[in-house]
Amino acid sequence: MSQVELIRKTIADDARDHFRAIVGSANLLHETHDMAGYLTDWTGQFSSEALAVVRPNSTSQVSQIVQYCNANRIAVVPQGGGTGLCGGGVPIDGKRSVVLSLTRMNALRNFDPAGRTIVVEAGMVLETLQLEALEHGLIFPLMFGAKGTCTVGGNLSTNAGGSNVVRYGNTRELCLGIEAVMPDGSVINALTGLRKDNTGYDIKDMLIGAEGTLGVITAAVFKMFRQPANRVTAFLSVASLSAATEVLNRLQDHTGSAVEAFEYMPQHAIDVICSQFPDIKRPLADHTGCGILVEVASSRAIDARELPDGSTQLGDEVMTLLSELMETGLVLDAMIAQSEKQRADLWRMRESILEAITGNGPAYHLDISLPLSRVADFVGEMDQASAKMGFQPITVGHLGDGNLHYALAPAPNRVWASLPLEAAKEAAFDLLGRLNGSFSAEHGIGQSKLAVMTMLKEPSQLAVMRAIKTALDPNNIMNPGKLVPEV
Repeated sequence: MSQVELIRKTIADDARDHFRAIVGSANLLHETHDMAGYLTDWTGQFSSEALAVVRPNSTSQVSQIVQYCNANRIAVVPQGGGTGLCGGGVPIDGKRSVVLSLTRMNALRNFDPAGRTIVVEAGMVLETLQLEALEHGLIFPLMFGAKGTCTVGGNLSTNAGGSNVVRYGNTRELCLGIEAVMPDGSVINALTGLRKDNTGYDIKDMLIGAEGTLGVITAAVFKMFRQPANRVTAFLSVASLSAATEVLNRLQDHTGSAVEAFEYMPQHAIDVICSQFPDIKRPLADHTGCGILVEVASSRAIDARELPDGSTQLGDEVMTLLSELMETGLVLDAMIAQSEKQRADLWRMRESILEAITGNGPAYHLDISLPLSRVADFVGEMDQASAKMGFQPITVGHLGDGNLHYALAPAPNRVWASLPLEAAKEAAFDLLGRLNGSFSAEHGIGQSKLAVMTMLKEPSQLAVMRAIKTALDPNNIMNPGKLVPEV
């Protein structure tokens, strides 16, 4: 062993001994086979090595770990459920790193039924939080396919979105305060649950969406909402994508802004889902064209009132409007779920899209957002451009908030390796710029979009981000190589 290798081994051993004294031997992983599941991104695209995986069970332990890492210039990579799609939760090459797994920090600290707030630790699984709320007749409305695995710390770190953003907002809008460990090991406690606190810079909002580059969120206080008394879930075939926006606005006006989800699911996306999951049934017998999965919900007792024909007040109002929209030609066909099973089947179809695209073959995924009035322009122009290059887009989206998941896959009889992917990406980003869109809507930046950040993010905004990062984390130990492109 060379002198350099001996020094490196000594440093690594000393760090592991220090971490072991904090969390115990059972919660310090350093053998390659034990760490494997923590070192590779969900997509399999990003993988690296680490000195250790450390699993604390308290904010105090996190503080001690971060303080030691800061003093010894060891990078800290916070990690939740490992469901990220951009390489944000795994180490990068060339940095001595520890993975800080927060999954043991999963306690419910406080529940306030009067204020309808709940305080939970960062390692709590999203679905567990949702079930806790339901036990009290309330809901936590953040909703997407990874809810059974992802953690709320990861949701905060990426400012996750999902299908209910149109009504409830992203994770940021659902959070009233956080507890966090800063890069020097100091702890910020802002778990008061206040809805108004105008006392300076909002550190909460700075750390939410920062992907662990400014500190480690260890706990949060979230808003909860009354459980809906009635839901109406339907699948619509709409005349066009531009008509879908009018349908959304009419539904919002007619129901008092009760639309919880408005999901774009065109025919080709459904074809791919059904080919990969043969047990999933198509919601409409005829060609869907521009398909929309819509859900409207109300907590008012009057909206759950059963009418003589067996429908509910809310269901009758939605059906009345859909009939009007069909008469005008905006809606071509509709299927309304008649049972909880039918509703669950529709949502299973929607939530299967990522696995379906992955199983379908190679694809490049764009997570983009646009003004609602420009979504149809983007899809129409980009579909034509990508088809000329040999691609077949597979598109779904949270249309209610302008977020599209636009995947470029090879057209039939085309070979992926021969397609001009860089030209297609350039065309997409150029079109996004012209339409005032964003190249990252809800999945974050991580490692995968750093080059795009450098190319497309306004230089003055990047300069501000770098200044904040340098001021708070001068030793660059907090999740380096993610979110903020280095100069």
